[in-house]
Amino acid sequence: MHSLTTCLWFDNEAEEAANFYCNVIKDSEITSVFRNPEASRGEEGTILTVNLTIKGINFMLLNGGPHYKLSPAVSFMLFCDTQEEIDFYWDTFAEGGEEMMCGWITDKFGVSWQLVPAVYNEMIKAPEKGNVNKMFEALLGMKKLDISQLVEAYNS
Repeated sequence: MHSLTTCLWFDNEAEEAANFYCNVIKDSEITSVFRNPEASRGEEGTILTVNLTIKGINFMLLNGGPHYKLSPAVSFMLFCDTQEEIDFYWDTFAEGGEEMMCGWITDKFGVSWQLVPAVYNEMIKAPEKGNVNKMFEALLGMKKLDISQLVEAYNS
């Protein structure tokens, strides 16, 4: 067990969400499932938690009931090497989800993602090599990020 795991609270969709993420995101796998014991508040034998890794990061998805909801106040940055990768995740998460600004999208389970071009980090770490202000201005005008437009603005 790792010393840090992100726990995401779901009403009753933990297994469905875990399967979705493992099918959509490369390098993801379910590592264990824990079912409610007799002494729990949930129905005995139903899934309480699903543990998984997504790109080496540990998550526990909890079927905790309707008491709490996920929000964009917590999001997961998924760095993408190509526009095709951004397009794939964007289109997949948008189905039943909500598109937001600046590369943010909430999937059908309420989990918020930031789909970020990997080159973005290179550009903001080397502001003297390009026009970071123009790149950032272009980013602020987008929902789904377009790598070529960001790079073009940076190089202007």
